[in-house]
Amino acid sequence: MDKHDRHNKQLAGKVAIVTGASKGIGAAIAKTFAAAGASVVVNYASAREDAERIVAEIERSGGTAIAVQADMSKQDDVRRLFARTRERFDTLDILINNAGVYQFTPLDGVTVEDFHRHFDTNVLGPILAIQEAIKLFGSQGGNVVNISSVASINATPNTVVYSATKGALDSVTRVLANELAARNIRVNTIQPGPVETEGVRAAGVVDSDFGRRMVANTPLGRFAQPDDIASVALFLASDAAGWITGEAVLASGGFR
Repeated sequence: MDKHDRHNKQLAGKVAIVTGASKGIGAAIAKTFAAAGASVVVNYASAREDAERIVAEIERSGGTAIAVQADMSKQDDVRRLFARTRERFDTLDILINNAGVYQFTPLDGVTVEDFHRHFDTNVLGPILAIQEAIKLFGSQGGNVVNISSVASINATPNTVVYSATKGALDSVTRVLANELAARNIRVNTIQPGPVETEGVRAAGVVDSDFGRRMVANTPLGRFAQPDDIASVALFLASDAAGWITGEAVLASGGFR
């Protein structure tokens, strides 16, 4: 059985935007959602070929997807992403705020530029995206899933700015879950632990002492794969999670 067969078209007829979907967790979510019946907008900032490859994979499997470039830290780009979604699909049901940047730096190496780059993409970006999403969500409401990180609670050294952005994003989730509930819009967060993505592999983390320590501190004994996180996103985006809002789901194999 194909790994996506179990998804049983849980999102049939839905339209989803997945930001930062050209690779890693975002790409896995885009493919999982398409397999579950959603039409997917695959957002990317610069990796056009990767995004188009994800769209091609989805289409080969019988799904529907388009790739749309937008730097989620720039308001004009965000507005263009949602305008393109409206043009193509006329509506929106699900927003996955996955686009993010990370750089691990000791305190004395942190710069003002680092701070603004992280906060503009990881915090402002999701806020701008949700502003636009609520205009496209229909009368039935909508669904937002923010991809945070175990870093927001783990207090790992050398991550002060990145971890601060994820703590802020967790707060965004809680506030907007309350603020938007009357419109039947659910907002939840996923906090992944260590995930073996292309970027993590390219950085040499998996086979490093740091990577081995993370695995040793993970009760389930391995790095997550992007599909592990995509399955949680699918649940939160589906009607099965219709009574869940304002929550942070720690998806870390027990790492905390």
